[in-house]
Amino acid sequence: MSRRCELTGKGPMSGNNVSHAKNRTRRRFLPNLTETALMSETLGRTFRLKVSSSALRTVDHRGGLDSFLLKAKDAELSAGALKIKKDIVKAQAAA
Repeated sequence: MSRRCELTGKGPMSGNNVSHAKNRTRRRFLPNLTETALMSETLGRTFRLKVSSSALRTVDHRGGLDSFLLKAKDAELSAGALKIKKDIVKAQAAA
């Protein structure tokens, strides 16, 4: 499975390890991912997603998974998160 946040699209970056003698070797900076269960109030169920810790703070700040997904751009979301977003929009339209 890829090391990519399902909500923000944040992935690995590359850079240099720099020694005291200024020798440079390539390295990877991996995102801080955790698999968490997030609750959708509209759908009334939880979803397990691989999310970065910064995305978790953003979800809390925006008021939950539903409002985060409704404001998020479709290009940043994973296929699973996009399906959840479409289900939320459909459920809100029916209500």
